[in-house]
Amino acid sequence: MALAGCSAPVERTAPPSRPPGTPSASATVTPSATPTPAGPPAVMVPTGVVETMASGLQAPWSILRLPGGGTLVSERDTARIVEVNADGSLRVAITVPDVVTGAEGGLLGLAHLPGGAGTLGHVYAYLTAASENRIVRMPLTGAPGSLSLGAPETVLGGIPRGASNHQGGRLAFGPDGYLYATVGDGGLRDPAQDPGSLAGKILRMTPDGQPAPGNPFDSLVYSIGHRNPQGLAWDATGAMWAAEFGQNTWDELNRITPGANYGWPVVEGVGGVAGYVDPVLQWPTSEASPSGLAIAGDTLFLAALRGERLLAAAPASTGVAPPTSWFVGEFGRLRDAAPGPDGELWVLTNNTDGRGSPSEGDDRLLRVRLAPAG
Repeated sequence: MALAGCSAPVERTAPPSRPPGTPSASATVTPSATPTPAGPPAVMVPTGVVETMASGLQAPWSILRLPGGGTLVSERDTARIVEVNADGSLRVAITVPDVVTGAEGGLLGLAHLPGGAGTLGHVYAYLTAASENRIVRMPLTGAPGSLSLGAPETVLGGIPRGASNHQGGRLAFGPDGYLYATVGDGGLRDPAQDPGSLAGKILRMTPDGQPAPGNPFDSLVYSIGHRNPQGLAWDATGAMWAAEFGQNTWDELNRITPGANYGWPVVEGVGGVAGYVDPVLQWPTSEASPSGLAIAGDTLFLAALRGERLLAAAPASTGVAPPTSWFVGEFGRLRDAAPGPDGELWVLTNNTDGRGSPSEGDDRLLRVRLAPAG
């Protein structure tokens, strides 16, 4: 399936600027094996140059850049993982079986685990099935331009599925080599405070789906009290960050620590309630609905759906300042963001998911040029 290739750059003007579930005292956590950076990372800002790398995507959800070259994108409602070629054309690498779409469910997050010598490793995917959410992995073969994925193997099943929404769905391998997954509360609210439930949690597991050593509850659960956590990213110090959809008032950016309770449904946004961790930043839900999260240099970039903007907050490593909004309303709903090569940020629009107003060519994979601030 061949589609339009890269467009000419477009110049743009920058805009102005101890509650339930407490872990046992004996729990310990394996420290992240994050290398010490050679120098302080730079705060990065968009230059105003944005290019279309590919168009014609259908409700895209997750960007996966592979270390050996090649880019894969999941499509929520078609259950396809498509390869984005260098000329902007698309080809289907696999249509994932057993995916049941509808509302916020379908084929969601992607992650990659490199393999041994002579292999390309596995692609992991989070999907909504008939009665559960599950994480599967598929062997990756081929080369850029002809990538293929083998039959899925279930890594973790039985993840609570919402009737229509709050599925979570992001996957990422952390600097410690373990797989992290975000799980929504499924619209049921109270299980988010129950450490015995996987709903409303961030999970940490081995590549085979077992609880990672040192998890604070001696289970898959890493943190609790989440409503619908989304993007995951780690800064240069090894600190973990997550974006989260709020209910009616506040969307959140949280710094995630093992065993912490982020308050839902007792607290939404900054509550100042003892025993619950407040977000580092919050936004009115009309301005954000932050989905994908990426860190480039020392800057956190959040792709906002309802807010139709790219949110930037920095410095990540020492305490973020009030965020800046970029490209408000220019590209519609933004679903995911991922660091690209050579000072770039890659962003997915999400206007064909039934909640947006698609323009001709939507949905798109965009390249946003970045530069050090100042």
